[in-house]
Amino acid sequence: MKKALDPGSSSEVYTDAVKSQSPLRSGALAKLVGISPDTLRLYERKGLLDAPVRSANGYRCYSADAVTSVRLIRAALSIGFTLDELAKILKIRDAGGAPCHRVRELAASKLQGLEQHIQQLVGLREQLRNVVENWDRLLEETPRQQRAGLLENLAAAPEKARTLPAHFYAAITKETRR
Repeated sequence: MKKALDPGSSSEVYTDAVKSQSPLRSGALAKLVGISPDTLRLYERKGLLDAPVRSANGYRCYSADAVTSVRLIRAALSIGFTLDELAKILKIRDAGGAPCHRVRELAASKLQGLEQHIQQLVGLREQLRNVVENWDRLLEETPRQQRAGLLENLAAAPEKARTLPAHFYAAITKETRR
């Protein structure tokens, strides 16, 4: 009976690659951690990942520790840290410092920003709900083959009603294209 492939850190694929302690070429490391070799090079340029040794033919060869490092980077990115923030934090850590309080401050700041965005999105949802309800009334009052002037009605609304950041509108547009 075949076992299902477990991509986790306790999987045979992971443990065999890491236990072997043989250097991992960039393609193998990238595949193991689910990113591209270009992303590994970006992490190197940003100072997040130590430059690997080079093989005789010029290939990048990473130690097994690089798997742990890349997973740390990906985890931090997943909660909103930027590459530049991580580079500063890891530089302090690698020099023997303890940047834990700074890491916590950054995370708290990101949480506060996220909560503000959520409030803005809630406001946008209410505005959009009101617009749609208003348009429903206009459409009910307008004969079928006649223009209801929905966009013109929107443009005539007070400027204050249209003041959310453009990236919120862009996010909605992307969602509707899917």
